[in-house]
Amino acid sequence: MEVTDAPIVFVVDDDPSVRTSTERLIRSAGLNVRTFASAKDFLSTPRPEKPACLVLDVQLAGSSGLDLQRELTHVGFAIPIIFITGHGDIPMTVRAMKAGAVEFLTKPFRKQALIDAIRAALERDRAAHEQRAETAALRRRYEQLTPREREVMALVVAGLLNKQIAGELATSERTIKFHRAHIMAKMEAESLAELVGMAALLGIAPAR
Repeated sequence: MEVTDAPIVFVVDDDPSVRTSTERLIRSAGLNVRTFASAKDFLSTPRPEKPACLVLDVQLAGSSGLDLQRELTHVGFAIPIIFITGHGDIPMTVRAMKAGAVEFLTKPFRKQALIDAIRAALERDRAAHEQRAETAALRRRYEQLTPREREVMALVVAGLLNKQIAGELATSERTIKFHRAHIMAKMEAESLAELVGMAALLGIAPAR
């Protein structure tokens, strides 16, 4: 029985016996798993709102596992991929790893090697989910800033002093102190260093 809020492992393999044995192995490790017979079937599944990874056979009927990896990148479906194959070679492995695969296992491989790779992939995706959630929260805070506060923030994270910012914006230093206090409160930043880090996460370039 699948635990709905737990991480999930997707398996795409066109060999029914391999799908079944892989599913049993993953379930025996206490993990949720869903299997698919084709890349098309997997692409039609909704993106999970929880940590996940994909165990993917390189040799699939129709499009290959590497084709699916490329398509996932194209549509923005970020998920750690563990490739399995009976016909791996060095160029194929390099291509997969450069495209972001977390592991490339050549048959026959140890069952524990697959489980270890899956756990590492799920941990990687969990961290990515947390990062995305943190960035989304920061974005919501940033959107609460007024246009003027955003101008001031860009100058603050660039390292300018209040007096310099006042000169840049043709206003008083007292007004800048007022804006700066509001920025720190709205962004929930306890220090300039923390505010700079937030700006970096949001991709906000410091004003020059």
